[in-house]
Amino acid sequence: MSSSSNTNLKELVLNGIVKENTIFKLALSLCPSIAVTNSLKNGIYMGLAVLFVQVMVNLTISLMRNIIHPKVRLPIFMLVISGWVTVTQLLMAAFVPDVYAKVGLYIALIVAFASILARAEMFASKNSFLPSMADGLGMGIGFLFALTTISFFRELLGKGSLTVPTGLATQHVFTFINTKPLLIMVLPAGGFLAVGILMALFNWINARYAAKAASH
Repeated sequence: MSSSSNTNLKELVLNGIVKENTIFKLALSLCPSIAVTNSLKNGIYMGLAVLFVQVMVNLTISLMRNIIHPKVRLPIFMLVISGWVTVTQLLMAAFVPDVYAKVGLYIALIVAFASILARAEMFASKNSFLPSMADGLGMGIGFLFALTTISFFRELLGKGSLTVPTGLATQHVFTFINTKPLLIMVLPAGGFLAVGILMALFNWINARYAAKAASH
């Protein structure tokens, strides 16, 4: 593979993480960013589930793009998304049942995520295997990054401690000492507050870097 191809693939991945971040830039699929991010563990697993579905849907649609009739493409896209969401549900129910019990409802809602359908329609159905995989990775990693960041701050501030998944276990890695947690941060209102503040911060940093790059 040529260096230019590698560069293009890298740009596709970075585009999904930064320029078209699902949560922080496009403000799509916000439901899980509020509902499941009161726990870092739940946020990470939800992000991983979306990453897996996004990549697999992009790859599947890319491979099928020449045999999908344009008039039935949207129903086909939805069937493909539903299939991979079902696979994700079964895997999570088998290997992380405690997490699935808490976020299972939102895993099912991945079927209706505008971001996944949009990438299938706008990118995977028009591009080959490797670019579609890179696009799916970028969008999925961007979503995982957003959910992990939001849940990190919400749990840390709202519960006074931070937990991360270690295999199938959960281990405390940080605890505030003599500090009263901000309970509002683990409530829905805290979710909206955290998403708004982090979205503004992300866009401010992105704008600063863009302005600095334009000046050189």
